[in-house]
Amino acid sequence: MKIPAYVTDYIQAYRDGKIKFNKERVWLVEYLEQHILNREDLYFDEDKIEKCIKFIEKWHFKLELFQKFFICFIFLYKSNGNVFYRRFLFLVGRGGGKNGLLSGIAHFLMTEFHGVPKYNVSIVANSEDQAKTSFEEIYDAIDLSKKQNTTLHKAFATNLQKIQSRATKSILRYRTSNASTKDGLRDGCVIYDEIHQYTDNATVRVFSSGLGKKKDPREFFLGSNGYVRGGYLDSMLEKALGVLKGMFPDSNLFPFICKLDEADEVDDTDNWQKANPMFELPLSPYAETLYETMLDEYADFDDASVREEFMTKRMNIPEVDESKIIAPWEDILATNRLMPDLSQRMCIGGLDYASVKDFAAVGLLFRKGDEYFWKTHSFVLRNFLKKVKIDAPIEKWEKDGLLTILDDPTIHPTVVVNWFTEMSKEYGLEKVIMDNYRSELLRTYFEEANIDYEVIKNPKAIHDLLHPRIETIFSNHLLVLEDNPLMRWYINNVAVKVNHSTGKREYIKKDEFKRKTDGFHAFLHALYRADEIIDFDVNEAFDMLDALDF
Repeated sequence: MKIPAYVTDYIQAYRDGKIKFNKERVWLVEYLEQHILNREDLYFDEDKIEKCIKFIEKWHFKLELFQKFFICFIFLYKSNGNVFYRRFLFLVGRGGGKNGLLSGIAHFLMTEFHGVPKYNVSIVANSEDQAKTSFEEIYDAIDLSKKQNTTLHKAFATNLQKIQSRATKSILRYRTSNASTKDGLRDGCVIYDEIHQYTDNATVRVFSSGLGKKKDPREFFLGSNGYVRGGYLDSMLEKALGVLKGMFPDSNLFPFICKLDEADEVDDTDNWQKANPMFELPLSPYAETLYETMLDEYADFDDASVREEFMTKRMNIPEVDESKIIAPWEDILATNRLMPDLSQRMCIGGLDYASVKDFAAVGLLFRKGDEYFWKTHSFVLRNFLKKVKIDAPIEKWEKDGLLTILDDPTIHPTVVVNWFTEMSKEYGLEKVIMDNYRSELLRTYFEEANIDYEVIKNPKAIHDLLHPRIETIFSNHLLVLEDNPLMRWYINNVAVKVNHSTGKREYIKKDEFKRKTDGFHAFLHALYRADEIIDFDVNEAFDMLDALDF
């Protein structure tokens, strides 16, 4: 394979120590050299690469070496003439020129130089303003051409909703991520902007379903890191790491990921190029201005909120004030481990039923030595989901059996009590712990079902009492949930509020309406009586009693 100079020059600049790579880009080079650049069944279309670079530099801006490196792989083809990479993850720190680069690429792909007729492009984002960013950059470039009496504007017809190439009839549109209204698309390329805000893959599924009807379909996923955990970005990063580690050498995903390797690297500004390759020397005028702006932000690092935003957005390494959260995301992810067989094992039930008009959570807490096992389910009203946009894939979680969506006007107590009744047939349910908010409503139903219960009269008081145990459980990875993204979501939605006059902690929601914590509080209630759990098999205990000769 003949390798473009832009690829070899970029790799050599790293090896010569002229620029710094984060470990994901080091892995990218290793993956490319071991699995891609040595193949004879692939080839770079250097003519298109050169035309794309020249087009962008003539009508948009001068490209940096890392951008030219990235462009090369857009035009990597199989021997049958089809593109090798169909999906591109471009994750760089804020200010890294994501939108500018993709504006130029999208503009080029519509032209006769790319050579695919009716190669429509959609730019997708959560908000119209964000979706219009690249669209307006292309529109402005064409408009400037008209004012300067150059030729670009003659090649495109424009209005404020779409841009069309006169030669290829390719159309560029911007769209919001309201996935339900986009069926029947016939795009050649889709650009997903700010993917860290996507809670699930619904938007991508709809838009990607319109691909494949045009030659050389491509999808570009752009973003910096964000605060949505367990969302689409996290799942894509997991796939990308598999590619970078060489696990999927024939994958059609090209992952270009820039971030700090460790948080303390931020204190050496020379490391900033790991997260933002715009800072690779020599600095452009744009990079010099950006550098000065970021120095001002860095100077305010004593403000925890400034540091959190800088690390998450600028350095692509999510950081939160750990004094204000239950646990770091890595420790929450560590709950994804297989449970042992818990049939007929003794357990304590937990219930959070603060409102009958939105969510309710139930669960069983088991214990073996220092480890805790939590089996849980939730109920949510459909009417509530229609009124409040929850930033979570509720319908998918229902399909996965993690929750039940109810069409009733309220969550009736029988729904909750029936769940515990069914569970008591398989597990050794000792009793159910609940707070006092709905206890009067539930008492009769638990008594009729012959299920013991206990009411916590002051539920907020147990928050500070249990906080040391909660910290120990998560930091030492003592909680097992199996693969339960709903429960991980509940936990990640909890904020720790400290009463500065008493020093006591209280668990509150990060967002009162959109971030539910019911599953965590149900777990908390059960944990209040966790010391009463004895790890034994109920059937075995009865067998032993039967064997005794009185």
